[in-house]
Order: sequence, then structure tokens, then C-alpha cells
Amino acid sequence: LTLSFVFSYAFAQAPQRGGEQDFQQMRRMMDWAGFDRYAEANKEVKESPLVVFMGDSITDFWGQYRPGFFTDHNYLCRGIGAQTVEHMLSRFHADVVDLHPRAVAILAGINNIAGNNGKITFENIVGCIASMCETAKANGIVPIICSLLPCDRFFWNTEAKPAQDVIRLNGMLKAYADKAGVAYVDYHSQMGLPDGSLPKEYSEDGCHPTVAGYEKMEAIIVPEIDRIL
Repeated sequence: LTLSFVFSYAFAQAPQRGGEQDFQQMRRMMDWAGFDRYAEANKEVKESPLVVFMGDSITDFWGQYRPGFFTDHNYLCRGIGAQTVEHMLSRFHADVVDLHPRAVAILAGINNIAGNNGKITFENIVGCIASMCETAKANGIVPIICSLLPCDRFFWNTEAKPAQDVIRLNGMLKAYADKAGVAYVDYHSQMGLPDGSLPKEYSEDGCHPTVAGYEKMEAIIVPEIDRIL
């Protein structure tokens, strides 16, 4: 549960507490897409990165827990906690295209399954990721779609049972990647248990990786990046 998710929840409740005018004022004050999060860091980028990692809290925490992974490989972390595919598509130019990487690794969609930004069909989740891929291609950037990690629960949405939804969405992402000629990196099959969950070694909350989980992800994606590029 991140600050932006708390804001989103507060905004959803605002009309009941302070009326529509207060609600709209709060919305106008919020940087909904997270443009400000990396604005200063983007200005300081002097050398084009090899890969930008675009994502949500899973990517965000990766950069915090394992900063050396990114600096050692000339990768950049551009994850923002609680974000959905709509947020990422909105800031894709600022946080990916304008940095001129050779490739972008997109890990997105779990927060849509969690309902962080309201209801959305799986087809529209895939459509937003497809739009990111098409934007990348149009700007000479190689898109890489990453499967969602195994996940069987959300601590911020305890009623959800996401394990099968994750498998379904991954199947749709893989089908799109195959059809569009986009690289696809499969974390799920190499990290999950038969019930679609993450082992305790890889996650303490069932969704976000531990350091060991991130080390496993690194072992999976680095050879794939080397092969793709």
C-alpha cells in the first residue's frame, strides 16, 4: 500500500465527505500519472541507458532494494508504487522515450487486477501495454513484455483471489507478444508454485519480491536482455 494508493482511496471517498467541489479540487492538485516522481532524475541522465524498467511497486522496490543491479548494467528503474497500466502509458514518453534507451522492460498489470484504478477489462490492460510497445517501436526502442509474477493475494485488497487472473492475463500478454513480434520474458513459470503463489523465499506478502525474489528475477531477465539486444 503506497501513498498514491492512499490518495486514490481518499479521493474516491471525498465526495461523500466534502462534496463534489472539494473532490475536484483534490483531483486537480494531484499528479495522477506520477510525472514528478522521476522528473529531476530524468534531467540528470547524461548517457542513454541500455534498458529502462517500467513498472509499479514491484519495479519501484527493485530499484530501492537492489540499486547496484541497475547501475552495474546501465539500466534505469522507473517504477512507481500502486500504478496501473493507464498511469504508465501516460508517463511513457517522459520516463522512457525521452531517455533514449535501447530497450524497455514493461512489468505491468497486477494493480489493474487488484482494482487500484477501478474496473478495466483484460483486453484493455493488454491494449495499454500494446500501446507502450508500439510507442517504443516508433521511437527505435525495443519493447520487452514481462509476465506478471505469481500472486495469490493482495494485502490491500484482501477479498481478491488473483492467482488465476494473473495466469489468464499472462496468457493474453504472451499471445499479443507472439503476434506482434515482441519479446516476452516469463518470470511466472520459473518462480511460482503449482497453486499460482510465490514461495515464501521469494515474497513475504504474496505479491512483492524479497531480495531473493529480485535476485531470481535478475537471473531470468539479464540473459534474455543479452539475447534480445
